[in-house]
Amino acid sequence: MEKKKILIVEDDKYIVNFISMALKKEDYGFYTARTVEEAISLFYANQPDLVILDLGLPDGDGMEVIQSIRGISDIPVIVVSARQEEQEKIQVLDAGADDYVTKPFHMGELMARIRVGLRKLNRARTEEIQTAFHTGKLTVDYEKRIVEVADREVHLTPIEYKILLLLIANRGKVLTHNYIIKEIWGYAEDIDAGNLRVFMATLRRKIEEDPANPEYILTEIGVGYRFRE
Repeated sequence: MEKKKILIVEDDKYIVNFISMALKKEDYGFYTARTVEEAISLFYANQPDLVILDLGLPDGDGMEVIQSIRGISDIPVIVVSARQEEQEKIQVLDAGADDYVTKPFHMGELMARIRVGLRKLNRARTEEIQTAFHTGKLTVDYEKRIVEVADREVHLTPIEYKILLLLIANRGKVLTHNYIIKEIWGYAEDIDAGNLRVFMATLRRKIEEDPANPEYILTEIGVGYRFRE
């Protein structure tokens, strides 16, 4: 099997060496960049499978790198940053990052996040021909647009069905309130996080065995929602 290629965008040499050694031990291929300009250039030249990205770079902000990548690719982007403000994390996830790891971090945690990201990438490449999704007691038949729980068909409204498909397509990834609203309704002025919570509560009542302790749709408090990996 061909090695997965990872682009490390980080200007701290110690952290680059730390991550590089761990990736080499796990037999990943990797490239390193220390500036926004170099990161974008290496991304276009090498088409990596995943990007590890610091936000504070010498010539600009890592957000520029996310925006450039998302212009042409859906590959996983894991932000590794010392910025700890919740609003910063929401902004980065809204821009298209898949995950956010706060410095200082444990290498075991980062490697686990990388594995999750690469599993998502593999799924996306194989699910293009998939006609159904199944996990636990939940089954979604994409062709027939039928949702079943424990072999019993449940009726979802068009909006609930779209939300469920969006969550499944991004399972394992935290989707912010703003991201979900934009993907489902566009920039509708009358939809906010409160309205979204109502839709989520209704969807959970239909597909979760115990909506108060959901198995599938998990809440990331203050940020958004995540479909279990």
